[in-house]
Amino acid sequence: MTFRNDFQKSSARAERRSGGGRAIAVGGGGIGGLVLIGLYLLLGGDPGQLGQLTGAQNNQSSQTAQQTPGEDPCKTGEDANSRIDCRMEFTGISVDRVWEEQLPAQAGIGYTNPDLVLFEGSTQSGCGAASSSTGPFYCPADQTAYFDTEFFSTLERMGGGNGPLAQEYVVAHEFGHHIQNLEGTLGRSNYNEPGPDSDAVKIELQADCYAGIWAHYADKGPDAILEPLSDEQVADALKTTKAIGDDTIQQHSGGGVQPDSWTHGSAEQRTKAFLTGYKSGKMSQCDTLERGVYS
Repeated sequence: MTFRNDFQKSSARAERRSGGGRAIAVGGGGIGGLVLIGLYLLLGGDPGQLGQLTGAQNNQSSQTAQQTPGEDPCKTGEDANSRIDCRMEFTGISVDRVWEEQLPAQAGIGYTNPDLVLFEGSTQSGCGAASSSTGPFYCPADQTAYFDTEFFSTLERMGGGNGPLAQEYVVAHEFGHHIQNLEGTLGRSNYNEPGPDSDAVKIELQADCYAGIWAHYADKGPDAILEPLSDEQVADALKTTKAIGDDTIQQHSGGGVQPDSWTHGSAEQRTKAFLTGYKSGKMSQCDTLERGVYS
């Protein structure tokens, strides 16, 4: 998806930080090293659980990140079409607009914006320290989505798409976890009880489906700030949903596929979830937890 060049934001949507020092130092025990840790957090994992998932030790915390001074480089849709950091910020604006309308209409819940942080190097969150190797994540403790744009080059090397919608999907997925936090269901995800039918997988698939709902509505209506979505852009986004499936990551790690260890779902599951939300625009079609509470 590309943004309308003439769109101008009214105020800053993102906080920019530049960090220092090291953050989470990852040792052995995982499957895929730093790349897998980044993918784990991209999919909504809690940074505080990294030690138990990888056998890592947090042997040095990052220094406190500082707000980056200077002129705001992201003012118009044209900026968002040419810069990844601006694209992340403007996608946040678009996702806010969709859920401000759809969450009350479909779930009877008021929407509040999550904070959005763009960081370089390392930063602190309410869930612990993060670095460029941890990638994007949502922290429910401070209701903030964190993004290091350098992560997208890593994602592309893993087979993910490099187009605008593929990157915007990442933002919409993390905001999907914020929706779950507002619904009171995010806490049902338990990575200590994995498996293809686990609540952990159901939570992640629902966030994928919610990202699809955003894509369904993002280019519609008088307040839309995105140009119409093309089939080519959808195909590029699906490269990412396939690349970050648990089975794909396990295959890339050199090991066999082990469904009993899945926490985020297979490539097929994730792709189907995104397309379900995209084609239907209905939260009821994303009801992986079978709550039956959506109109």
